[in-house]
Amino acid sequence: MTDPLAGLYQELILEHAKLRSGEGLIDPFDAERHLKNPTCGDEVTLRVRLTGDGDDARVDALGWVGQGCSISQASASVLAEQAQGLTVAEVRERIEAMRELLRSRGAAEPDEALLGDAVAFAGVARFPMRVKCAMLAWVALEEALTATGR
Repeated sequence: MTDPLAGLYQELILEHAKLRSGEGLIDPFDAERHLKNPTCGDEVTLRVRLTGDGDDARVDALGWVGQGCSISQASASVLAEQAQGLTVAEVRERIEAMRELLRSRGAAEPDEALLGDAVAFAGVARFPMRVKCAMLAWVALEEALTATGR
């Protein structure tokens, strides 16, 4: 018997891969990161603009361009939707939760309240070669935030 959630998650990933929320580079921006997954050739360039300082700093805008598999493109799209308006601390919490989910090899129960649509990538955890695809944009954002000093 197939898991009905798996089908819904696959649909969500394909929808995000096609519609791509946040696609396009923003200007002005506070930091930019370009990352490439040498294993499969996925690439993403991500820009982030923040407002506020210290603990009050929030993601004002996030834009990206990329190429690669449906997983990497959909993951960047989901991230762009979710990061908007969050504090830097909230974004970092979600990045770490995504990392833990994808490293679990399918053993971790996804926290839907924290990850939202990103729980659709839970199935990717069973395929270690695809984890980097799903994490590419998230790591780019993490590095961009670090580059801003926040």
